[in-house]
Amino acid sequence: MTEVNDQTESGTAESVESTDSGNISNGQIYKPLRTWPPILFVIGLVASRFLTLLFEDLSIFIMMVGIFGPIVFGVLLLLWWSFASRATGKERIVGILCVIAIAAITFAIIDKSMIGPGMMRTTVPMGLGLFGLTAILCANILSFKRTVIILLVTMFGFGFSSLLRSEGMWGNFELGLHWRWVPSAEDLLLAGQDGKSNIELSKKRISEFDGYLKNPEWPAFRGNLRNGIQEGIALATDWNQDVSSPLWKIPVGPGWSSFSVAGEMLFTQEQRGEMETIVCYDSKSGNEIWTQQINSRFSDPLGGPGPRATPTIAKGQLFVMGGNGHLISLDPKTGDIVWKKDIRKVADREPPGWGFSSSPLVVKSLVIVHAGGKDDKGTLAFDIKTGELKWSASAGDHSYSSPNLITVAGEKVVAMLTNKELNLLNPADGKVLLNYPCESMGHRVVQPQVVEEDYILIGDAAGEGTVKLHITKKDDQWLAESVWSSRYLKPDFNDFVIYQGHLYGFDGMIFTCISLEDGKRKWKRGRYGKGQVLLLEEAGQLLVLSEEGDVVLLKADPSAHTELAKFHAIDGKTWNHPVIIGDRLYVRNSEQAAAFRLPLAN
Repeated sequence: MTEVNDQTESGTAESVESTDSGNISNGQIYKPLRTWPPILFVIGLVASRFLTLLFEDLSIFIMMVGIFGPIVFGVLLLLWWSFASRATGKERIVGILCVIAIAAITFAIIDKSMIGPGMMRTTVPMGLGLFGLTAILCANILSFKRTVIILLVTMFGFGFSSLLRSEGMWGNFELGLHWRWVPSAEDLLLAGQDGKSNIELSKKRISEFDGYLKNPEWPAFRGNLRNGIQEGIALATDWNQDVSSPLWKIPVGPGWSSFSVAGEMLFTQEQRGEMETIVCYDSKSGNEIWTQQINSRFSDPLGGPGPRATPTIAKGQLFVMGGNGHLISLDPKTGDIVWKKDIRKVADREPPGWGFSSSPLVVKSLVIVHAGGKDDKGTLAFDIKTGELKWSASAGDHSYSSPNLITVAGEKVVAMLTNKELNLLNPADGKVLLNYPCESMGHRVVQPQVVEEDYILIGDAAGEGTVKLHITKKDDQWLAESVWSSRYLKPDFNDFVIYQGHLYGFDGMIFTCISLEDGKRKWKRGRYGKGQVLLLEEAGQLLVLSEEGDVVLLKADPSAHTELAKFHAIDGKTWNHPVIIGDRLYVRNSEQAAAFRLPLAN
């Protein structure tokens, strides 16, 4: 045994003894850290963090592991340090207290967009992951120096998040991260609007609008029947470079609304700072015809800011639903507000996790939306002229699907799919005709669709996937019986279309075709992320807008996945539904909107 005496700057002596088992300094025995547990925990942390990148079919289990796995393994690292690391008592106490302090300071100074998923997917994995990795690398430093190094690297790991901001998550649960000081697309849009005024409307132009509004080409979310089908259009497949040159491309505010179209008028919703904005664009130029704003901003850490619903054109009025629940009737020619209702007050509830997303449904003199309030305040119907509440019916408290007017079992009914059940309602008085229990472990987003007159298809990313129901009515008694359920098509927020006995849509992030007869898979190909699809029924063509902004034309063929044409349209995360009118394609996302001319067949 040897003894070494060192003199510190203050003149005091520190005694250090070397032994076979470690070093003794000031009574503290420094031993090599036990490394096999942190090696396993760091591997588990990294593997769970990037698990969602390995699977294109994201089940609820995989998503939960991807979200909470890094936190669990991070906590295990801290428990290892505290109880099984062989660190000295002083190291354990100082290490734990400092990690908690570093984490608390980081959470206090990070951008608010990083709160929630940003912390779970970036801040905690980086901070505690580097804590564990550095502890492994410094295990054989037999002094307090190793703790100092571990804490300095941990500080960098946590603190790096303070340099970032998040613009929500992509379909694979990866965050859209940017440097905090780089302005967002919304910031640039607002900066470019200083002093900008709307186009002055002439009486002649307004009179033209009357003609457009009598027969709008695409009056509501996913079309008049909300089934994503456009009739009378067949596209040529010899797309040249001119196709990818936009007729116009403009910056827009964030939001997941699609377009509704009447003649040369495009209606949509977007967020502009603290103002939720309804916009009417000129379809020829992309210029604003008018805007209307209310002081409201909804944002969630997954989807980001902005309205979710799509405007509805009906009865010479325009109806919109905001993310915070403002149901508004406007004059579509000028943007003037006719009436406004706050669904939060009517239904006595706060916005659900991803906001109010119900695209208004107009049936005769009523405008119908889902609210998810308690008791009978689930689905609400208002007078289109006055905004007076006419009826309400019970429904599940969460849904990002919209009410849909369908004809089934020989009658027109309102179908409302929620996290709890499928409701069929009498549109005149809201009487519940059928409650089919179909509780979801996740969230309901896609539209219920009718096939073969007496069958309804409902979809869910979790649970049973897609279910085909047989609806019967006898002596005013409505019944629903499950014909089949298929895990081969598990739509999340990506609606499917139906063509000649087959369903085409997104099974997770891969495009898929299944049989309508038995739900069996025909093929599964086409990695378009969490995109959206339109059916051009006359030509048997599928127009897909991918999550990365690519436009893809597919053949609606159950025998094979066949790409006919493709080009890149817009940049950024694209979840919004595309719209095609004649040879004009209109697309948008949370950053850009654009119009393209597509070649027609003959």
